[in-house]
Amino acid sequence: MNADVHTSVTRIADLEARSYEVEPRAREQWAAGEYVFARVTERPAPDVRVENPRGRRVELMEGETIVGALGTRKATRELVGDWRDVGSDGRMHVLTGGGVLGRLTSASPFTLTPVEVEYEGHVVVDGTVARMADYGLGADSPTLSTPVVLVLGTSMSAGKTMTGRVVTRVLVEEGYRVAACKLTGAGTYEDVLSMEVAGADPIYDFVDGGLPTTIVPERRFRTAIGGVLDELQDADVIVAEVGASPLEPYNGAAAVDLVEEQVAFTLLCASDPYAVIGIEEAFDCAPDLVAGIATNTSAGIDLVEQLAGCPALNLQEESAKEPLRDRLVDALS
Repeated sequence: MNADVHTSVTRIADLEARSYEVEPRAREQWAAGEYVFARVTERPAPDVRVENPRGRRVELMEGETIVGALGTRKATRELVGDWRDVGSDGRMHVLTGGGVLGRLTSASPFTLTPVEVEYEGHVVVDGTVARMADYGLGADSPTLSTPVVLVLGTSMSAGKTMTGRVVTRVLVEEGYRVAACKLTGAGTYEDVLSMEVAGADPIYDFVDGGLPTTIVPERRFRTAIGGVLDELQDADVIVAEVGASPLEPYNGAAAVDLVEEQVAFTLLCASDPYAVIGIEEAFDCAPDLVAGIATNTSAGIDLVEQLAGCPALNLQEESAKEPLRDRLVDALS
């Protein structure tokens, strides 16, 4: 049996290209990161799509089947849900475009209604339930020797991915071999793919480490991300994005700890100028540069610099590229 759509969290297992069975399992036997087969119960809104293993967004139809992975999401501006909240009816939702599956428990009124699906069974390969952890790059935490440009945020949707793309492009144009990664968040492929488009090679994220989202025990997170970081060591510089914010339950603080000794430059993408102060106080340090939506206007830049004493740039403007380039090259040299 094969699903109509394999979501992007299945890419590490290459389920599209292999044979597997679908076997229902009792609810008490489920676990995070397991691949499950589900059927769409009603046609979603046209703008609600999921990613396939190549990162392309595809529309789902009522009655079609998908394979995703059980997981947890706690987005401050969009959706909250958990696989552990799925009831006996097997109804659940596609919590991320990448195919993280769980029962929706809270949603912003400004977010499109997610796709509802009904559980039909677990994916079974060679007699064993397929789990993301079985296909991940998990390893002991490596000793990093490559400098890191760290991209943090004060919240989701603060401009981190755009900032990572701009930083990657500037460094590639300067002749650096850039590797890029997304260390925390909820599984989608498009964020790290955008850094590949900007010239990063290789690119990895926590899905490659075997995690649907990084809301997992810290020990499990560190093992998964250790394998990801180990794949990036041959580059001249690593651009590392920490999804959401370091204070949310995605293991952001642990991610910062894993790379901290090699961080050469830190960019903080802020949702508003006051949020910069919150991150500074929480971590008792200041970023090298503030970017993101707080810098969309000159008034925002002025307020960031006044309140936090940090330099700020609107990286959507071409005029910001040269001062960004100078700061990055100076830090890396």
